[in-house]
Amino acid sequence: MTITNSVEPILSPESAISALSSEDNQIRYYAAWWLGKHQVQAGCMALCDALFDERYRIPGGGYPLRRQAARALGQLKNPQAVPVLIKTLECNEDLRLKEAAIAALAAIGNKQAVIPLLNLLQNGQEQPYEALIEALATLQVWSAQAQIEPFLKHPSERVQCAAARYMYLLTQQPQYIERIVKNLNHENMYLRWAAVFDLGAVGHQQAIQAILTAQVPNSLKLLNLKRILETLLESNNYEQSTSLLLFQAIDDLLIQL
Repeated sequence: MTITNSVEPILSPESAISALSSEDNQIRYYAAWWLGKHQVQAGCMALCDALFDERYRIPGGGYPLRRQAARALGQLKNPQAVPVLIKTLECNEDLRLKEAAIAALAAIGNKQAVIPLLNLLQNGQEQPYEALIEALATLQVWSAQAQIEPFLKHPSERVQCAAARYMYLLTQQPQYIERIVKNLNHENMYLRWAAVFDLGAVGHQQAIQAILTAQVPNSLKLLNLKRILETLLESNNYEQSTSLLLFQAIDDLLIQL
């Protein structure tokens, strides 16, 4: 993106942080993106302030800058942002902002987020359930099983997949992987992509084979196979044949890109 006015070009952490105070909403949005992209920890507090911005609001009621600030804080993974991200969950006017804040809390991984996320699940109002269920799985909040299991029958297939992912990680029962694999053949490519990301969070051998044969771009296959490999290597609980399969598959995909 090129900035074409009198504001200093965003080429450094200092210029990006300064640009968050600009009068130009697009420049501020880009500055938040830049700080997250480059994981500038010095920008954490400025991004936290941007979570409460009221100046940039679109006609539909959403807050683009606040959404981008939440995403950037998820990339920074700085625990200092947890209290303000939790406060952001109170914004019922913009579900996409709430979704971005939930994803950021999951990425940071701080247990302070558990009770606020459970409260969202139980308050009866419409929520970004896909992100919420995925966050509870990432944070290993297995006490929510009774509340999440009904989402296996939710009207949204993406929410169903998120619930299946949670249930597999909790129970290790393969039927939940099969629920996700089924969406790899869906006519909607976005559902296929979402299913691949769900499988990338599971790390089961069946998930690896399903990703390799999925009708999705090789770049998405590569990304999610790397996620599985990193998870397995961190856990030190894997069979050598599985790791060899992953290394070979990743090498083959790299050659094709």
